[in-house]
Amino acid sequence: MTAENKTGNTRQRILDTGRELVLKGGFGGVGLKQLLDCSGVPKGSFYYYFASKEAFGCALLQDYVDDYLRRMDALAQEPGSAGDKLMRFWSAWLDGDEAGGIAERCLVVKLGAEVSDLSEEMRRILDDGVAQLIGRLAQLLRDGAADGSLRPQAEPEVAARLLYAQWLGAAILARLSADRTPLTDSLEDMRRLLP
Repeated sequence: MTAENKTGNTRQRILDTGRELVLKGGFGGVGLKQLLDCSGVPKGSFYYYFASKEAFGCALLQDYVDDYLRRMDALAQEPGSAGDKLMRFWSAWLDGDEAGGIAERCLVVKLGAEVSDLSEEMRRILDDGVAQLIGRLAQLLRDGAADGSLRPQAEPEVAARLLYAQWLGAAILARLSADRTPLTDSLEDMRRLLP
């Protein structure tokens, strides 16, 4: 393994470990010592990979956004109608044994309010990622109107933004109540787009 690969692997291990810790305790609740101990990286090495905790937070969020958008793009390439793809996207949030499925692992749900007060750069990364996701959802709405699997929307971008906002709200309520009912209710409401 080259030094560059080892460096990249170590950096990714810190990001992956950081994601798990942040999902449990929030960004402010994760200390650098805990992060390094859990990722098996020697003390003092953190600043080799990240200039500051905020730089780590930016890298963590960008890594999350990139991964999320890659998964969304893969879903868009799957066979089936745009309506099927949109319903698979929403349904994936309910998959798993946890009360909220993917909602439990969503950094937008977990950190949206926290980072918007903490770091302008971290806020911008999440906001940009959400905007890109909404753009992809709007494209599915357009494609669904074209293939007849979804009701046409006068303004697909606005509709996509409202649908995503509804879903985020449901995900937050599901986390608060430790009950997936808000998500299942939202999923049923999403079905109204189907002809």
